[in-house]
Amino acid sequence: MFAIFIALLFTPMMRWMKKRKWPHFVSLIAVIFILALTLFTVFKVVELSGREIQAGKGEIFQKFDDKVADLITPFSDMLGIQPSKDQSTIQELLKSEKVSEAFINNFQLTFTLARHTLVNILMTLFFLVLLLAGSMNFNDIVKYTLSHGKTQSVKTFVKIERSISEFLKVKILVSLLTGLAFGIIAWSLDISFPIFWGLFAFVINFVQMVGSIIATAIATIFAFIELEAPGTVLAALLLFTGAQVLFGSILEPIWMGKSFSINIIVVLIMLMFWGFLWGVPGLILAIPLTVLMKTIMSEFPGTRKIAQLMS
Repeated sequence: MFAIFIALLFTPMMRWMKKRKWPHFVSLIAVIFILALTLFTVFKVVELSGREIQAGKGEIFQKFDDKVADLITPFSDMLGIQPSKDQSTIQELLKSEKVSEAFINNFQLTFTLARHTLVNILMTLFFLVLLLAGSMNFNDIVKYTLSHGKTQSVKTFVKIERSISEFLKVKILVSLLTGLAFGIIAWSLDISFPIFWGLFAFVINFVQMVGSIIATAIATIFAFIELEAPGTVLAALLLFTGAQVLFGSILEPIWMGKSFSINIIVVLIMLMFWGFLWGVPGLILAIPLTVLMKTIMSEFPGTRKIAQLMS
């Protein structure tokens, strides 16, 4: 499904190249080059963020240790931790038998998740290349499964393509602006690792509704750990929340337009269903799949009322 949506995003560009008599393999190479450049840019941003964290980890570790000490000292006996003057609270916490046992038990799960993520990325790229190479003709699929007649199938496919393409473009733009806002807020309030927070907000914002809450909550908790002044922490909370409201709740619905309006109950149901079925990838794909379903249903009289109920 990831490959299909990305292919739909690049289909107009492939069609534009075809009209100008570009060889198909040249168009395919151009798309692959754009994807490779995008992945390289993401890699460099992640690398820069990692260097930023590596450079400032000593100071932030000490602040984090002080906060952890204040929080867990009252519960040290219950946790089985004996404070020591020679070692930090975090070191004592990591040496705890309960924590070590929990870490070992979950290491296999973490490794499996990382391996599955890498496999899914490679499979997505593999299917994307096949789809763009013409191994699957979306127009023919619509013609033989949904529509009767070539003219109607072309109109239906064009509407589906335009709807998904516009939705993905708006979502990417909103996520990019949200990431930039988070990075600027973190930098202006002197919160460590602004590049990381911008990248984190950009990625997590693709999870509709839930992503914005997670990004705001984690960034605010980090600000609470690092910053001493309560007023600055409150300002961070208000600014992070304001950025999410501005881009996610105001600008995104305006840019999406009425054609993409989806009932919040439908959004929640789809998030639960696809999240249960596919996990995190399902949460990311839930809204694009809902837009796809609504667009298809709105094209046929028998399902048009269902599409209207989804609005």
